[in-house]
Amino acid sequence: MTKPAQTIIVKKVRKAAHAHHGGAWKIAYADFVTAMMAFFLLMWLISMTTQEQKEGLAEYFAPGSLSPSTSGAGGMLWGTALDKSGSKPSPPREVATGTNRQEDRARRTSSGGSADREVNRSVAGQQASHSAIASLRQTLQSMPEIADLSRNIVIEPTKEGLDVALMDESGRSMFPEGSVQPYPSTRRVLETLAPTLRRLPNRLAITGHTSAARPGSAAGAEPWSLTTGRALAVREILSGAGFPNDRFASVVGRADTEPVFLDNPYIAPNRRVRITLLTEEPPLPPNHFR
Repeated sequence: MTKPAQTIIVKKVRKAAHAHHGGAWKIAYADFVTAMMAFFLLMWLISMTTQEQKEGLAEYFAPGSLSPSTSGAGGMLWGTALDKSGSKPSPPREVATGTNRQEDRARRTSSGGSADREVNRSVAGQQASHSAIASLRQTLQSMPEIADLSRNIVIEPTKEGLDVALMDESGRSMFPEGSVQPYPSTRRVLETLAPTLRRLPNRLAITGHTSAARPGSAAGAEPWSLTTGRALAVREILSGAGFPNDRFASVVGRADTEPVFLDNPYIAPNRRVRITLLTEEPPLPPNHFR
């Protein structure tokens, strides 16, 4: 007896091809890379600019036409209508806030524009300081024989004016230990700076400083006499190189009372002589207070 034929069922699975994704992800990735490049470029530019340049950029991009008020009447027209037949105009912002621009302008005029003069004086002072720094550094760069003393000469603006500090470093001093007379290289620096200082309009204040004696160390030169003597020696060298005597404002010694490094008054950089180009107010006319 024959067996009935067995039916063979074959299942065919057809795999549908995935749809093509396109290049949208490439565009998104390119935008991301461009944004990161712009970000790092911006951070690099910020790190390379000075504080003055940053302030100038901030003022350039400041939106001066935006309203300082969040109210609906705080736009450029202060709530008024272009057509008189339209809606009733809102009162000017000066009246609404109790501030009158004309009164402010009159007040500034009556006070002689003191605020404007103060701003102009500050800008002029900064420009003069930058010009003086450039002149002094150019003078020092013209002396290749003192290139090894570049770290000992520090030029920086201060609240009194502009400081030119002859500062000791570890292993290199501007004055012999315990002496009020400088090394020959220090004398050459002062004699070279004298003509540049003479061309500038500032008066000079010369101040001597020294480091504190370490506990238990041998007693050295008396600090007040030492710092005063060094300041006087600097004044004499500048005077001998042609700087006018009537333009010296003061010559003092501070001993070890004003260290550069308060946490370590014993180290060498606390020993220095500062030549300060004073920033002074111009004399007032005799009838100023009449």
